[in-house]
Amino acid sequence: MAAGAGEVRRAVYPGSFDPPTLGHLDIISRAARLFDELIVAVAVNAQKKPLFTLEERVAMLQECCQHLPNVRVVPLQGLLARFAQSVGACVIVRGLRAVSDFEYEFQMASMNRQLAPEVDTCFLMTHQQYAFLSSSIVKEVARLGGDVSQLVPPNVHARLTQRFAAESAGEATPATNL
Repeated sequence: MAAGAGEVRRAVYPGSFDPPTLGHLDIISRAARLFDELIVAVAVNAQKKPLFTLEERVAMLQECCQHLPNVRVVPLQGLLARFAQSVGACVIVRGLRAVSDFEYEFQMASMNRQLAPEVDTCFLMTHQQYAFLSSSIVKEVARLGGDVSQLVPPNVHARLTQRFAAESAGEATPATNL
């Protein structure tokens, strides 16, 4: 993670963030302290059907991160390693909740290293209080009418409430999940 004199230490924190959780924001705020610039890259995961559109997820995260001057939120389509190279990032930041996350993350880090040898991967352990938290769990609980207000930022909670109220009223939504 060392940068030469005058070089900006730039990192990328990728994810689908569907929806952003307090666990994601924990990693973002901690990574923002470690690097001169943090680019939060909101990805399209072809293997998942998102609840929120890419544009909605970017907007939610931009609102969540507006107090962090060295963080910018952008959409990401395509290979993460190429994106990291294109923005001059020296590091890809990944959050780990439990040992079970490590095997997948290790595979991804190894592939990214193969594609972009100059880009390292930095793993940050989430705080204990978020170790169980995932976007999938948040969506499931919210869809079933449970209270997720302590798991997501207020703007995200409002969007979740609105989305699931619209679904239960039979209104069409841009995308559905689960």
